Amino acid sequence: MSNVTVIGAQWGDEGKGKIVDWLASRADIVVRFQGGHNAGHTLVVGNQTYKLSLLPSGLVRGKMGVIGNGVVVDPEALLKEIDRVTAQGLEVTPKTLRIAENVPLILPVHGAIDRAREEARGDRKIGTTGRGIGPAYEDKVARRAIRLCDLAEPETLDWKLDELLLHHNTLLAGLGAPTFTKAELLEHMNALAPRVLPYMDTVWDLLDDARRAGRRILFEGAQAVMLDVDHGTYPFVTSSNTIAANAATGSGVGPGTVGFVLGIAKAYSTRVGEGPFPSELHDEMGRTLGTRGHEFGTVTGRPRRCGWFDAVLVRRAVRVGGINGLALTKLDVLDGLPEIKVCVGYELDGKEIRSFPSAPAAQARVTPVYEAMEGWTDSTRGARSWADLPAQAIKYVRRIEELVEAPVTLLSTSPERDDTILMRDPFEG
Repeated sequence: MSNVTVIGAQWGDEGKGKIVDWLASRADIVVRFQGGHNAGHTLVVGNQTYKLSLLPSGLVRGKMGVIGNGVVVDPEALLKEIDRVTAQGLEVTPKTLRIAENVPLILPVHGAIDRAREEARGDRKIGTTGRGIGPAYEDKVARRAIRLCDLAEPETLDWKLDELLLHHNTLLAGLGAPTFTKAELLEHMNALAPRVLPYMDTVWDLLDDARRAGRRILFEGAQAVMLDVDHGTYPFVTSSNTIAANAATGSGVGPGTVGFVLGIAKAYSTRVGEGPFPSELHDEMGRTLGTRGHEFGTVTGRPRRCGWFDAVLVRRAVRVGGINGLALTKLDVLDGLPEIKVCVGYELDGKEIRSFPSAPAAQARVTPVYEAMEGWTDSTRGARSWADLPAQAIKYVRRIEELVEAPVTLLSTSPERDDTILMRDPFEG
């Protein structure tokens, strides 16, 4: 049996929550390996709707959840999320949730610097959530991060806060924002430590034992490939690597443990926040897609920008993300449209190009090249087999496979967990 890694193949919000929930029911352990509480998964189970930002989705199915070292954790946000889902009936205890001892922590100073810098950018905002994720990753790379294990060593926490505040207070003062005192951060961390330290574990060891025992591991990505700090639409990206290769680094396992890589993509495109979006629709069709698809961010509540499926960017996600198969979601949103378009290339300065440029000025000048396809009048909502799909819907799916150079191995036709057409079981490799 293979392990499975799930990543987004667009800009996030592709419906990973349902797919991860569907796969988690057959996994033993579900691992978050990157991102922070700037990403969210919505899971609908019976009459309950769970909105998760940090907690691995497998907890909803009673499976062990693991937060790997590649995640940045805001302890206060984590505890609030645990309290919220516990009130909904979930059991989240140190027996069901383990957190890597070397996970970097997000402190109040990180959110403050995040928001102050974003404000200072003016009309060149990146569109961050202002929750401190980027500054926390910066501290990790700069070797001044406070990690979970530091909460158990008061003397370590003491000198690390000195170094951290020397850097961040200088920046905050320069931006005209309030600074922080060591005493208030110490008080904040010491109050949280007794509640979060019981979850701490040597996660790399735990996962290796699970691998050796033949247990199924599901690695759950946040955001998506086009928000990857290296391979996405830089600088309008997140601050971590979102591709499947980081599942290994971000959880402490070897690359062979990653297993089958399932990329999630909507049957159209959406994006939250700033940044290039070649196939974005600013007309009534864009508003129609947003209304039908209920396109609002899980974490921020911000309306998502909507557009046609961009096969060029998804093909790039397939290649750099290591995607073995696609899970295509929200096909039913396209029901009843007389014509559907797919972006198959771009035009830049009068020349057709087949890949998205990296330079920001070139990105701003790109215009999409579309291929039009006939739509379908029958409903695809709730379909559970190919025989339930209209012929034109099948043609649309097949054309996407050709353009992105990867098979659609799973098709989601509604938010309901069982409204799924499975062509290939990812856990079978």
